[in-house]
Amino acid sequence: MSFEELEHTADARVRVRAGTLEGLFSEAGRALMQVMYGRPGRDGLSRSVFVQGDDLESLMHAFLSEILFITEVDGLVISGAEVRVGEGIVEGVVRGEPFSRDIHNAGRGVKGISYSGLSIVRDKESYILDVIFDV
Repeated sequence: MSFEELEHTADARVRVRAGTLEGLFSEAGRALMQVMYGRPGRDGLSRSVFVQGDDLESLMHAFLSEILFITEVDGLVISGAEVRVGEGIVEGVVRGEPFSRDIHNAGRGVKGISYSGLSIVRDKESYILDVIFDV
């Protein structure tokens, strides 16, 4: 599993790779935290997640939007997720640590997850997500 930030004129464009869909969702959440806080959180606290969508892209959009909501409302910096991806749903648990100005100060504010450019493809060995975070 891995993620990298790609060139984009105004926002943060990220490519995420993982061997499974569940890993892709978890790693996408970690990538969002990297952009927002300079690093993902550490394990400690957990929150349940459940989102619905019509296809993989809408599920990913809903999942990342839910993580953004949890981060902003609960002050939880996500370290990863244990999720199940099913027919039109993603459910499971995200883990993380409380936000700290001293630790989580190297990122950029993310206002939302863009549908523009959001794609999930599968190659021989992995799933690949391209997503833009509105900063």
